[in-house]
Amino acid sequence: MGALMIQGTGSNVGKSLLVAGLCRAARRRGIAVAPFKPQNMSNNAAVACEGGEIGRAQALQALAAGLAPSVHMNPVLLKPETDRAAQVVVQGHAVTRASAGDYGALKARLLDAVLDSFARLRAAHDLVLVEGAGSPAEVNLRARDIANMGFARAAGVPVVLAGDIDRGGVIAQIVGTQSVIAPADAAMIKGFLINRFRGDPALFDAGRSFIAKCTGWPDLGLVPWFADAARLPAEDAVDLRRAQGDGALHVVCPMLSRIANFDDLDPLAAEPGLRLSMVPPGQALPGDADVVILPGSKSTRGDLAFLRGQGWDIDLAAHLRRGGHVLGICGGYQMLGRVIHDPEGHDGAPGSDPGLALLDVETRMVADKRLTRIKGRALGQPVEGYEIHMGRTTGPDCARPFAHIPGPDGATSADGRVAGTYLHGLFTGDAFRAAWLARLGVRSALDYGAGIEEVLDSLADHLETHLDIDRMLALAREAAWPAS
Repeated sequence: MGALMIQGTGSNVGKSLLVAGLCRAARRRGIAVAPFKPQNMSNNAAVACEGGEIGRAQALQALAAGLAPSVHMNPVLLKPETDRAAQVVVQGHAVTRASAGDYGALKARLLDAVLDSFARLRAAHDLVLVEGAGSPAEVNLRARDIANMGFARAAGVPVVLAGDIDRGGVIAQIVGTQSVIAPADAAMIKGFLINRFRGDPALFDAGRSFIAKCTGWPDLGLVPWFADAARLPAEDAVDLRRAQGDGALHVVCPMLSRIANFDDLDPLAAEPGLRLSMVPPGQALPGDADVVILPGSKSTRGDLAFLRGQGWDIDLAAHLRRGGHVLGICGGYQMLGRVIHDPEGHDGAPGSDPGLALLDVETRMVADKRLTRIKGRALGQPVEGYEIHMGRTTGPDCARPFAHIPGPDGATSADGRVAGTYLHGLFTGDAFRAAWLARLGVRSALDYGAGIEEVLDSLADHLETHLDIDRMLALAREAAWPAS
């Protein structure tokens, strides 16, 4: 059939959700569809079936399409380590670290990998739905672009431009995009849509007509606000809600500066028996917390310093004195130990940092990143998830492992109130989550996976109602490969 690309007038306008919903809609029409994002920037990664890592949004889109996630769905992933540098992951595996300035020089080589992955998906599926990154109006980045128009033109993929009316100024967003991009880039855009509308759609009819008249682009629809989007895993930390639920059990998670894989907490947020609080910098950990979860981090040593800078180490000590529980996941697990050794500087400058000393273990950073999907057991129940880390952790408390996957994983303190694990995604398993909550006095009857499928179906229904999907599929058939 072809391919179609959803670009946005800016970051966080809903591109990921639109592609996920369109994947589910196409799948329900009997179309073999796959998602694709040439370049993503996120520390919320998933492990693909080949053993590499991709952005979490593409894993959700793969689920919507009925596929296992593949490294070719997101061939370039940038994982920020500082404000000015990121790890560069190509087709699932880290190849280098680059500053923002140096990354531009890499893009010409990265385009080859992007086009290779796209060609593989095109060959194996009827339809590829592509998600852009940021905005094509970032003309200062256009010369070496591989994420938006640079890819679209190289691959011959028609584009639909999405604007976000909820943030205001959507007319200027769309008309302004056309005014600043090159005519050849503008020619790739075959239509526009308006996302996240609240209120009476008829009130914006004149606005839609104005955009169509100014740009000459067809109006493909206006998508009302989809409230159930909050039930789907978020990819960007900016999407994290600070408080969720109103149950009796209070679970608290500090928002580390390089927080990663925070979707580990999504199943807990869906539990009616608990309240999940994401604590931002500048605020103390609540004194009424029952459990504190230290999440994953792209920079464990940097975030350990950040945690101490916020005074959260003092809050954790007070929490334990009150009889509370602590669980560390991946980077959070490493922080709980006595020391983190990094003699070769894999996570910052070479050296060692004292940990929180809440578990009698120590971690050594190594060059070989462990990337694997795993199954095992914990608390007597089956668990399934993935590992994505560079450190290796050992010590006396590892004699009381948190899980067996199938070998021992993680550690538990002698009193059982502090535990750590490298297993991401463990709370998605209903049986394990119920057992973990039962130990804390909460009964669970939640079918988390069924809930996600229900939301994806509802999202597809929503888009079928408000977008001209038939016309969008017709546009996809115009895709040319290779580009003429």
